[in-house]
Amino acid sequence: MSDLWAAPTPEGPVNARVTLPSSKSLTNRLLVLAALAESPSVIRHPLVARDTVLMADALAALGTDIARGDDAWLVTPEPPATGEIAIDCGLAGTVMRFVPPVAALSKATVTFDGDARARERPMATTIASLRGLGIEIDGDKTLPFTVHGHGQVSACELSIDASASSQFVSALLLVAPRFAHGLTLHHVGRSVPSQPHLDMTVAELRKRGVTVDDSIPGTWHVEPGPIAGIDVTVEPDLSNAGAFIAAALVTGGTVHIADWPEQTTQAGDAWRTIAGEFGGTSTHDGTDLEFTGPASLDGVDLDLHDVGELTPVVAAVAALASGPSRLRGIAHLRGHETDRLAALATELNRLGGDVEETEDGLIIRPRPLRGGTFHTYDDHRMAHAAAVVGLVVPGVLVENVGTTAKTYPGFVTDWAWMVT
Repeated sequence: MSDLWAAPTPEGPVNARVTLPSSKSLTNRLLVLAALAESPSVIRHPLVARDTVLMADALAALGTDIARGDDAWLVTPEPPATGEIAIDCGLAGTVMRFVPPVAALSKATVTFDGDARARERPMATTIASLRGLGIEIDGDKTLPFTVHGHGQVSACELSIDASASSQFVSALLLVAPRFAHGLTLHHVGRSVPSQPHLDMTVAELRKRGVTVDDSIPGTWHVEPGPIAGIDVTVEPDLSNAGAFIAAALVTGGTVHIADWPEQTTQAGDAWRTIAGEFGGTSTHDGTDLEFTGPASLDGVDLDLHDVGELTPVVAAVAALASGPSRLRGIAHLRGHETDRLAALATELNRLGGDVEETEDGLIIRPRPLRGGTFHTYDDHRMAHAAAVVGLVVPGVLVENVGTTAKTYPGFVTDWAWMVT
């Protein structure tokens, strides 16, 4: 694929029905829990994309047997690996943060590294957490680092600052049942972002018979004990739905998202509310959720602290609205795949926009946009944002749209099909 992809601009409103790939957040949590379970698990309709393949490869390197069928993966726990192991994290936050505690339960020397940008992502909390649990680790604040597994973790209480990412909490909760005495985890500092991801982690633990007490805000107590193997089907990725929902909003069209779950812990479920804030509507049509765009997009004032991953596409829609917008509560996005606040301001302004970066978000004042190159910074959500802008603004050229393979390998094909 060319380094620059011409984002298609339809002649009128978009009307389509979209079937999404499965959730990355769920797939990677399910893989970790299946690797630590007392019996085999079947994961049906797993996402097969860069982040999930990296997770499966990492767990396999640590000793888990993963038989990867076309529509289901059979995960069989095996005795932990020994020796020296190298784990490629790519740019996947879930791999670089979820797998090190798993490695601590092995009897191997495990080195973690990843893409160049991965070496810039905040990892100090992961490294400090492992040391706080008595785990031997070589490293400082970022990748690369090395975990020396000794087969067990005996410490049972820990305090951390997870204000930069909820993944620091989820990483420990997922493995805590296998610690000798379980774990009582306290968060100290500003509020933890991305609450739906924590709810997802706790819900998946409970489905496997693990006792988790999260009744005290900022504290989680996980009892030690077995993790049951289960047969589970992965939901569609509702965060990846965002670009397609945005297509309905910015073109005044209608997009059906197939098989939207009735109940879910996914952050992307917030699109039902966000669409309404922009003046759109969402209604159930059987198992689909139908989104319809307004004649004119309203500006919005949104606190996206709990659903920060949706910000790039929300910002793209806001840049095409009729009035100014403020996106708040998302300072932690500076530590995502790229500094998403700076990247969004830079790229939207490059196309003639008026975007101001604030301490905890963005102020977006609509201006007539023009075509030009939109850089992605190897960030799949930035590519989604660029594609949305291109629906209304002819001549948007997306640099490295292939980065969407991180969680959505078929994005370009599905996008082109929707637009035509």
